[in-house]
Amino acid sequence: MIRRIQHIGVAVRNLADAIPFYRDVLGLELVGTEEVADQKIRAAVFRVGESTIEVIESTAPTARWEVHREERGGDPPPLLRVDDAAAALSTRREGIRLIDETPRSGVHGLRIGFLHPKSTFGVLTEFAQEGDEGR
Repeated sequence: MIRRIQHIGVAVRNLADAIPFYRDVLGLELVGTEEVADQKIRAAVFRVGESTIEVIESTAPTARWEVHREERGGDPPPLLRVDDAAAALSTRREGIRLIDETPRSGVHGLRIGFLHPKSTFGVLTEFAQEGDEGR
């Protein structure tokens, strides 16, 4: 069911300051940048082989990543690539708290859904399937 690590998320305070580090210092290919208004984030996506690093900046103090950082410290969750995000969420419902009952839109057209960290040993876990527009 889990195909590979889709991406690793890294939270930063200022995306414009972070992009040159990942692109110029680490030499990673910048795939693009995007704002996801309903998640209150801006993200830059860098290719690393078949996976990506998603560098995320909160656009509001109430953004999930900002709240997560304030409460627990650390970065956004690893994202696990699945063939069917809805199926991955539904098969994990028994005894597992969900943040998302059904998949929703994420960066680069991915369909995403989160498992609640209270059911996953304190780790916010995200499933994603490639959306209609692909990567």
